[in-house]
Amino acid sequence: MAQLDLPLFPLSAVLFPGASLSLRIFEPRYLSMIGDCSRAGTGFGVCLILEGRESGLPASPVAIGTVARISDFSTLPDGLLGISVVGGERFQVGSTRVRSDGLIRGQVRLWPEEPTVPVPVEFSLLPVVLERLIEQLHGPWRDADRRCYDNAAWVGFRLAELLPLPHPEQQFLLELTDPLERLAELRDRLPRFQRP
Repeated sequence: MAQLDLPLFPLSAVLFPGASLSLRIFEPRYLSMIGDCSRAGTGFGVCLILEGRESGLPASPVAIGTVARISDFSTLPDGLLGISVVGGERFQVGSTRVRSDGLIRGQVRLWPEEPTVPVPVEFSLLPVVLERLIEQLHGPWRDADRRCYDNAAWVGFRLAELLPLPHPEQQFLLELTDPLERLAELRDRLPRFQRP
């Protein structure tokens, strides 16, 4: 598995592979990081915050995160930099160091992409639920190829992203390495969201 040195952006959010995320960038350490990533055409790591806050002193990130690749820039109404990112590979942080400007860098090991596995018949309700959810939320997946709905990894990541799950549960689902195990976990959580 590939190893690399990656700047880390601890957030109160979980980024899944293939998911989009919009961020407001205002701290000098992150403005510098975004500039470096843009020039080099590289990404940065998004990790859920384990301890601390998004701004101010460096927060402690969880060990499993997702590479974020910048897809768009904008100037927000308040004059701050806005960026859109797309989730790429998952990674595991081996060690971290904090630069003098407060930016955390991690030695990370990239995880391989999950295999394409068809959605088994016992989970056939999940793609239907996902399609309805996407229709209701008018999200970015409205034009997804129909074949995506038969890819267990894609269905699992999209449901984990779109269902209103607490961050620790989303993190747990991100860390699973078997797409069918993720579908089983999601199926068990679905009754919580059904109307009486």
